[in-house]
Amino acid sequence: MPGADTLTTEIRAERGARARVVAADLAARGVVGVAIHWVDNAGICRVKTVPVRQLPHAAAWGVGASPAFDVFLADDSMTETPWSGGPVGDLRLVPDLDRVLVSAAQPGWAWAPGDRLRQDGTPHPLCARRFARRMQAAAGERGLSLRTGFEIEWVAAHAGADDEPPVVAAEGPAYGARRLVECSDYLRDLLVAFAEQDMTVLQLHPEYTPGQFEVSFAPEDAVGAADTAMVVRHTIRAVSARHGFRVSFAPVVLPGSVGNGGHLHLSLWQEGVNAMQGGDRVHALTFVGEAFLAGVLDALPALTAVGASSAASFLRLVPSHWAGAFRCWGLENREAAVRLITGSVGERAASANAEVKCFDGAANPYLAVGAVVAAGLDGIERRLLLPRETLGNPDGTDAERLPASLVEAADAFDRSQALAAAMGPELQGAVAAVRRAEAVRFAGSTPEEVVAATRWRY
Repeated sequence: MPGADTLTTEIRAERGARARVVAADLAARGVVGVAIHWVDNAGICRVKTVPVRQLPHAAAWGVGASPAFDVFLADDSMTETPWSGGPVGDLRLVPDLDRVLVSAAQPGWAWAPGDRLRQDGTPHPLCARRFARRMQAAAGERGLSLRTGFEIEWVAAHAGADDEPPVVAAEGPAYGARRLVECSDYLRDLLVAFAEQDMTVLQLHPEYTPGQFEVSFAPEDAVGAADTAMVVRHTIRAVSARHGFRVSFAPVVLPGSVGNGGHLHLSLWQEGVNAMQGGDRVHALTFVGEAFLAGVLDALPALTAVGASSAASFLRLVPSHWAGAFRCWGLENREAAVRLITGSVGERAASANAEVKCFDGAANPYLAVGAVVAAGLDGIERRLLLPRETLGNPDGTDAERLPASLVEAADAFDRSQALAAAMGPELQGAVAAVRRAEAVRFAGSTPEEVVAATRWRY
């Protein structure tokens, strides 16, 4: 009997009929093309587009996409695994009609995240979005739900050639008002675009590095947060282009500078109650909330291979840069890889959450959120407890340093039984293969060469 996520004849007919309604609405709003995107294991967003009149067929039957993308590297070269690689085979990229969004910054275009299926309509085991959905469902089977969101950081620079050093859009002090004033029209247009797309911005501000900004959004479920993270990046790119800027979400844009994080915020909810607050454990965590965070902390070296997926990631993931370079946790500790945030007195029941700080802009957000949920559920299953809290800067203490290279991260990833079980051999094998191939690619490279090669890929 086909599974619930298999495209049967009846489901194809239903999707086609629904897509005709969606397509008519899009056409009435001036949309002529729909971009269907997915993110590969190197963290690069790939895309296929269809004219709006072809959306019903794409929704029912998908668009062709090679399975070789599962082993693409960030420079578009390929590695291989026993399940992936080579020129043979095809998949179907199917748009999620619930997440179709008309672009405010690209007139005539709409965006939709895609799920990748086999040609017989059954799920592709290496689909990262499906992996995130499975982990979200696994939490639901335990009576748990998640509210998650990614912080998006980027550097805006004046347009130029790839091999030229970037000229940032604004200088000025870190977090300074000068940078906001210099880019006020640009940032205003970003806020306008997000509002027109019905996206709830929580805050937008200048960040530490010259030309760097950060935006965050209202929390969603795990898959929704990853979808939003990608739409945010598309929107930032489009608005930036209109202002003559190009943008980079890469882990490091300027050698020696603080890089672009992709911090993941999450809170765990049980029967409508936030498990990150109101309990009798440390800092009012509930047992379930503590065990979940303990599972994340336990798997953190392996999770680094998922959330810090580029050679450039390890130029960012260094001590005393608020990057979370140590395997430790702490209340409002921005040097700890897992930062517990209780929020202000009076709103903690709603706002308490945890932040995974060692992730960056090269990560596939679907893999990142799915792997974190898998690790947290493993912590609950094993009834793990948090170790002693780190109260200050962990540098110079006995705190364990997280992997300092792609090779170390891949080694830890290969040892993680929890992630292997959650991902399955095909997806786990492809992620590991891509990490090791990227490590070989950059063996012997200087930091400047790594930054130059990755700066405009993310």
